[in-house]
Amino acid sequence: MPGVTPAFTTIRLDIADQIATITLDRPDKLNAFNAAMLADLIAAFDATDADDGVRAVIVTGAGRGFCAGADLSGGAATFDYDASGGWNGAESPVRADGSVDYAHPAVRDGGGLLSLRIFASKKPVIGAINGAAVGVGATMTLPMDFRLASDAARFGFVFARRGIVPEACSSWFLPRLVGIGQALEYCYSGAVFDAAEALRGGLVRSVHAPDDLLPAARALALRLTAEGAPVSIALMRKMLYAGLGAPHPMDAHKIESRAIWARGASADAKEGVTAFLEKRAAVFPDSVADAWDTFAPWFDKPEYR
Repeated sequence: MPGVTPAFTTIRLDIADQIATITLDRPDKLNAFNAAMLADLIAAFDATDADDGVRAVIVTGAGRGFCAGADLSGGAATFDYDASGGWNGAESPVRADGSVDYAHPAVRDGGGLLSLRIFASKKPVIGAINGAAVGVGATMTLPMDFRLASDAARFGFVFARRGIVPEACSSWFLPRLVGIGQALEYCYSGAVFDAAEALRGGLVRSVHAPDDLLPAARALALRLTAEGAPVSIALMRKMLYAGLGAPHPMDAHKIESRAIWARGASADAKEGVTAFLEKRAAVFPDSVADAWDTFAPWFDKPEYR
């Protein structure tokens, strides 16, 4: 059954042909990231995960920007989370003796909360980067499965130039995507670079004319998901990412064995084999939302949320 779409103030969520499109929608601010956008995006991914009518998710921006980074309207104290109350307005993590409780929720980086939520998505995620993607506007795209860019897009890991450091779990994602040398070059220099350079560096999958970007993202989403079982695709996404950090192939063997055992007896597996033998398109009956509780304990750890 389709899920209930929440009300948003900083994004739009549209669903058509089983593809959800999340549009960052603060065009007058080049879609700069703030606490409201963080909450909206997390709610949007909660909604797409719960909706079996959604097979894949595209994220793009309204207007000429994708996301210009953190909203700097707070001035010099923008990144002073103790002064600003952090992303959730929690009480201060500074103890009476002046030491900091780094385990306190108020310490957590808002971009990281978003990246972890995108990483946890049960549906493939495609970034359609239509314009400037700087700071968190660049790092929020790293846990997406694919990044397609307009030839008008610009990227920048500008943290050193702002006196801070990379966030949004980018110190984990970026070297895995582009290699450690390229990641260090992006971050040390803080340079803003164009889509052609992003393609050469392996940051994006492809570059498109502006009017072709969303159609290309939709075509990719449909090609990836049109014939596969949604539960299988959700599991594959988890399995392959988990494998990136596994110390030994035995870890993969354990997960794969469990998944083959569980899915081999499923209605999806019976339908997939029957459809192949009957030379027809498969109609997979299993629900990601209903099935996921079986598999979540294999991947989800409370300390990773």
